[in-house]
Amino acid sequence: MTSTETGAGPLAGLRVLEFAGIGPGPHCAMQLADMGAEVLRIERPGGNGWPNPVVDRGRTCITLDIRTDVGRRRSLELAQRADVLIEGFRPGVMERLGLGPDELGELNPRLVYGRMTGWGQTGPLAQTAGHDINYIALTGALAAIGPQQGEAVPPLNLVGDFGGGSMFLTVGILAALLERERSGKGQVVDAAIVDGTASLMSFFSGLLPSGRIDMRQGQNLLGGATPWYRCYLCADGRQIAVGALEPAFYSELVRRSGAGGALQEQAGSSEGQAIQARHWAQLFSQRSRDEWCELLEGSDACFAPVLELEEAHRHPHMAARQVYQDIDGALHSAPAPRFSRSASQIRPSVAVDPAADIWAD
Repeated sequence: MTSTETGAGPLAGLRVLEFAGIGPGPHCAMQLADMGAEVLRIERPGGNGWPNPVVDRGRTCITLDIRTDVGRRRSLELAQRADVLIEGFRPGVMERLGLGPDELGELNPRLVYGRMTGWGQTGPLAQTAGHDINYIALTGALAAIGPQQGEAVPPLNLVGDFGGGSMFLTVGILAALLERERSGKGQVVDAAIVDGTASLMSFFSGLLPSGRIDMRQGQNLLGGATPWYRCYLCADGRQIAVGALEPAFYSELVRRSGAGGALQEQAGSSEGQAIQARHWAQLFSQRSRDEWCELLEGSDACFAPVLELEEAHRHPHMAARQVYQDIDGALHSAPAPRFSRSASQIRPSVAVDPAADIWAD
């Protein structure tokens, strides 16, 4: 074992072989490492071009050229000892290298083989290049995000890469490990961002037939279309977020903010809501963000300041829960979720010689 060995976390003792990539695959491996898994990352010579001290934490790292016979043989040796494998290449790449699920399944029938792609392992687009924005565009998610007038706005790569990608890969791997306890056999987990994002959209697709929700850009009540669920600029140029959807919470917002009579009841028509939005914008522009925090934060007005990432860790609630931790100048998110007994923890990564005695039985 290496210096990353620990008895902490619900996945302690689980062996994960990660083939280095960028985006959702490494994020999944980070989650497993935080939960105690022994993650061994195979780096390509020269690195992946996107070194990230937060997402890349908790690994033992070796550098191998898996395109060579030496690199392939070493990868096969490690895969025979692993419980889980994570790879994010285009479909067919691992097969051409002799490291596909069929080959490794014969060597290690208990191996859970996690595959992370945007389009999936099959389908007309499976072999084409793409990024988060392309995947969520195809699912109906991107079309609903943005102002009524203008282009759709990509929500960083939170919805695709991480919401629809790494989180579903993590869930799939854990489900396959649970099933392995009954069957004794591993299996392939095909985690496609288009699949995961479509699942994230199920709340909205389920409401469409009833007409309870409008998915047109700028018309969705959860996308900023109503005056009581959107962000507003304050006097200092900073923003606040209001989410008073329910009448009781809206009444609390009105009472605490000192809003006038025109805002006492939530308007039903789009014209009325547009008028109310202008009133709220004018009201919120009269005080600074911090002044509104003093008036509204901690109440049932469904209020929060819109914080920059660099500010977030200093907020009293986030600080009390230690949601962010400054480690060697990098702002690490705390492991999530939290466990009552087998607590997860942030661990450093360590590089070792590719020939080191790793996972020796």
